[in-house]
Amino acid sequence: MELCTASIWSSAQRSHILTSGSRVTSHGFASSSSSVPQRRRRSTLYVLNAVSAGAPVSSQSTTQLPRTNGTSLRSISSDKPSSAMEQLDIERGVCIPFRKYTPEMVRNKVLESRGSVLSLASRGVEIIWKLGFYWSSLVSDFLVGRDEEIVPFRARQLRNLLCDLGPSFIKAGQVLANRPDIIREDYMNELCILQDDVPPIPNQVAFAIIEEELGQPLEKLFSKISSQTIAAASLGQVYRATLRETGEDVAIKVQRPGIEPIIYRDLFLFRTLASFLNGISLQKLGCNAELIVDEFGEKLLEELDYTLEARNIEDFLENFKDDPTVKIPRVYKQFSGSRVLVMEWIDGIRCTDPQAIKEAGIDLDGFLTVGVSAALRQLLEFGLFHGDPHPGNIFAMRDGRIAYVDFGNVAVLSQQNKQILIDAVVHAVNEDYAEMANDFTRLGFLASGTDVSPIVPALEAIWQNSAGKGLADFNFRSVTGKFNQLVYNYPIRIPERFSLVIRSLLTQEGICFTLKPDFKFLEVAYPYVAKRLLTDPNPALRERLIQVLFKDGAFQWKRLENLIVLAKENVTKMNSNPALKKSSLQTVRSRQLQSKLDLTETIKDGARMFLIDAGIRRQLILAFTEDSKLHVEELFDVYRLVEDQIDMPSVALEVLQDLPSVARDFMLSWSDSILSDRQY
Repeated sequence: MELCTASIWSSAQRSHILTSGSRVTSHGFASSSSSVPQRRRRSTLYVLNAVSAGAPVSSQSTTQLPRTNGTSLRSISSDKPSSAMEQLDIERGVCIPFRKYTPEMVRNKVLESRGSVLSLASRGVEIIWKLGFYWSSLVSDFLVGRDEEIVPFRARQLRNLLCDLGPSFIKAGQVLANRPDIIREDYMNELCILQDDVPPIPNQVAFAIIEEELGQPLEKLFSKISSQTIAAASLGQVYRATLRETGEDVAIKVQRPGIEPIIYRDLFLFRTLASFLNGISLQKLGCNAELIVDEFGEKLLEELDYTLEARNIEDFLENFKDDPTVKIPRVYKQFSGSRVLVMEWIDGIRCTDPQAIKEAGIDLDGFLTVGVSAALRQLLEFGLFHGDPHPGNIFAMRDGRIAYVDFGNVAVLSQQNKQILIDAVVHAVNEDYAEMANDFTRLGFLASGTDVSPIVPALEAIWQNSAGKGLADFNFRSVTGKFNQLVYNYPIRIPERFSLVIRSLLTQEGICFTLKPDFKFLEVAYPYVAKRLLTDPNPALRERLIQVLFKDGAFQWKRLENLIVLAKENVTKMNSNPALKKSSLQTVRSRQLQSKLDLTETIKDGARMFLIDAGIRRQLILAFTEDSKLHVEELFDVYRLVEDQIDMPSVALEVLQDLPSVARDFMLSWSDSILSDRQY
């Protein structure tokens, strides 16, 4: 089992983990300090996983995991962790010593409450009766041979059933809508329209909760408050108000009364029922059903604690503090608690109204580029992303910024997970489908040790069929549809955080299509990734850049040119956003380098790498001389692409200033090679 160690941060410290100040050797050259912040610590203490993603895992037993289509995947199971929660921590790359959810805590809370046995019994009977009746209908359909033709009706019936069973089941249905590993795609499509809207609780009840939570009369805190709710959902509802002290408009989110005991009770019953399905789940998904319930329960209880949501907002504010194109609402912690959250009111345009956005004078292409880039930064740079970016949670500000609200459902990706995702992109570019399949194992989609060879041809078919059409016809929904079939036919489990990733990307792509029907998501996403690969000083990304530029030992000149063109395109589109033009002079000055493709650090690291790393030096020399000719023309083509983007005298000066450090590293590398040769 992987080990967790060493540094612990408390939520009170709220500090970022930076690689700044250290120099990491990769491929023989010391990388520049990375200024990319990692996920700040939230409500609990986090212990970072210090084990490499590629660390070997011991294996003891071999089992056969059958597929639904009759073939099987061979799986070598690793030492089992002591609990499902530990297994989740290992997959995520972090350990969480103190958490909101554990099965033991849920059981204790439920059984210690008054009248728990009677409440559990009556609720259990209700759930079993309604779900049992629905299941018997499915069996009956199968026996009479009409199971396929009646699917649309049964899917609607399931959606209505989940609504009738209450908030826990509504949330479960929304999760199932993104879990092709558990249910069929036609049922998923129906659950995608599962509405979280419910009748609001009376104002006097909601206002009483606000006063109880904040310890002051409502009129003392707010000069006015809306008589109608702005939004009402299964867990809470939102009002608009004005702070008496400052006159600022705010949104007040208040939790429904008595919702927590209901959620705890249902989670206890979910897990009890899941224990009877472990055998089926192991065959179909390669994991216990209890682990799936634990993932769901952990997320649901996080949504119930508004102090966690307040910290999520602070994290997003910190991540985007230097980005004038993204608006995150301020949170008023002095007026907030575990059941009440007061945030800055966002006066924006809904992202489902393209006409209003155009009338506001917002450049649509620039705004969409900002939106996609912000989403990719959350996923690949910060490792903290909005898990529910539906049209009601994303707004266009009149100055061109994109605004996010509702941060109860966010997901965290460890540094390890982010690097594996970038690996997957590199493997897709290089058409290395075997390694793509291994990436699925490293991300937790497949059990450790699973033989991925049966999956490789399916991955190749999906990617080539989609990518072969080019960027103009590529969209995530078509790829996801094919991927759903793969997931349903193999013992693949989609971890909760990645189901949120998929939902987030699909939802945001859908919003883009609403605003601009001919929008091509990858035409924005690829330039962003290209820019990251070319400009980010992170050693891991430098490594991936080398993998992209060299294929089968040959340097890919055309690929380098394409990366530069795409990266320049990203810079141009980002700078077309009016939010940049309206930002303060100080902000503009701080972003002057971003108006061009800044390759200074990349050139410096490339020079260092050429001098220090003999293997890379040999490959680059071969790249200039392969096919028995000097590739001077290709070199000049690359130079022409970047000559307007870089100040060569300044770059040369920085390289010279770094020369003593490079010389020292070169001498150390040379002496190491001499000593190594003498040992042999």
